[in-house]
Amino acid sequence: MAEHELSAEPTHSRWNRLLNPRLVISPGDTVHLECVDSSGAQVRPGMTVAEFLNIDRGRIHALTGPIFVQDAEPGDVLQIDVLEVAHKGWGWSSVIKGLGFLKDRFAEPHLFHWELDGAVTRSLAPAVVPLLPFCGVMGVALAEDGEFRTRPPGVFGGNMDVRELCSGATLYLPVLNRGALFSAGDAHAAQGDGEVCINGIECPADVTLRFQLHGQKHLAGPLIEAGVSRLQESDAWIVVESATDPLAAARAATSRMVDFLVGRWGFSDVHAYLLCSVAMNLRLSQVVNEPMYTVSASIAKQVLPTCAIF
Repeated sequence: MAEHELSAEPTHSRWNRLLNPRLVISPGDTVHLECVDSSGAQVRPGMTVAEFLNIDRGRIHALTGPIFVQDAEPGDVLQIDVLEVAHKGWGWSSVIKGLGFLKDRFAEPHLFHWELDGAVTRSLAPAVVPLLPFCGVMGVALAEDGEFRTRPPGVFGGNMDVRELCSGATLYLPVLNRGALFSAGDAHAAQGDGEVCINGIECPADVTLRFQLHGQKHLAGPLIEAGVSRLQESDAWIVVESATDPLAAARAATSRMVDFLVGRWGFSDVHAYLLCSVAMNLRLSQVVNEPMYTVSASIAKQVLPTCAIF
């Protein structure tokens, strides 16, 4: 069970399964990753809006990786335990013309700088915003050849922007290529569900992850085992789905949760459906990574008996 260090540079801003791995690890290993902010360290404290408008947007999301996990093969499940995500004291948020959930209302470019003081920020007085850093992008290489922009999430994970992926969470992803080829970045010190203006508090971060492998276990898409945090009162199982139609994503997440309950706890289909109706939370995790929208369906662990998932 080795520990590794992986610097941010050189980052990558495209998914491409032909990228050379920057690190080779074994299942059970821990990796300390350095992650620059989503701009690829182009944004700095005190930057003006005019300067911000001239950054190279082709460098977004500036991911750290890929990490090659030995013995990982298509059809396996990669388990990523999020041990720590630590911000570095500053961050930024923006409004960009043509982007965001209310792009017709907010078309004037804006850049806001945050000072991060431990567990809170008071930069937007009189609000006191609690901080719970997480990586907006965590994913494995896609199964297809070619280069793919990092903005749309999918079965492989990617730009899900699910804020429950903070310290103490576990992410499960289907392995689509030999070695999995995992990358992470786009750290946010805080984010609301939806990420409506296009950003959370974008920030550089130090991220510590532990990797496990489950051989030949079917997983249709990202699954999160979330711990107790300031976001939620109890541990929870979270199914994540992304689609061009948010209602289609919500239906897919609900259907996968039904399958999850049937497969792991032996409910009949209809009883699992009823349980979802009375105990499941269905939320929009992000509505701004067009053309894809991400929906999370969660059920608190206290509702169900303890069960081995893989």
